[in-house]
Amino acid sequence: MTISPELSWTLQIGSGIFWTAVYLLIIRLGFRDKTYGMPIAALCTNISWEFIFSFLYPHAPPQNHINLIWFAFDLVIVFQTLRFGRVAFEPAWLFYPAFILGLLVSFGAILAITFEFNDWDGKYAAFGQNLMMSVLFVAMLLKRQDVKGQSIYIALFKMAGTLLPSILFFLRFPNSPLLNFLYVSIFIFDLIYAVLLYAKHKELGINPWGRV
Repeated sequence: MTISPELSWTLQIGSGIFWTAVYLLIIRLGFRDKTYGMPIAALCTNISWEFIFSFLYPHAPPQNHINLIWFAFDLVIVFQTLRFGRVAFEPAWLFYPAFILGLLVSFGAILAITFEFNDWDGKYAAFGQNLMMSVLFVAMLLKRQDVKGQSIYIALFKMAGTLLPSILFFLRFPNSPLLNFLYVSIFIFDLIYAVLLYAKHKELGINPWGRV
């Protein structure tokens, strides 16, 4: 399906704005709460995807500029994870080797998917890892039993930031069963995360809309 450049740019830039807000809030709350706000496996795949499609196979504008911004913010989140993540990892001495291994495996997997599907948009890896991230956000909330490093705005901005490119790629590839499955699954888990996070705030007596 042919999409106007104006619509494509609008959806890409809108997604970039929402996801940039997600990264900024994760960084802000991470430093304030002395924790990491993005699940570690998701962080490894995120920064690997951003490196590959910023430097090895860069996208066309405006996505290439957005990728570079995201990569810079993810470097800060990596710092937070290395700074605060070891405490929550058992056994602690395995944390750094496990993190490095996670980066290597993520990088290799995304490259392999890109070549396997001849996918220079990176769409299959992007939506696949986005679904993983959505599931892991729910798992992180349930494991921690608190809202450190998390906010309802992160949940809602992630949902919006993924919904916009889902619309864009649905318009481009409306007959892809895999991509259509990923769009719907991501939205469902993002909604579950937002509802559970809102309920956890209420359970802890915290105003969900006041935690930024």
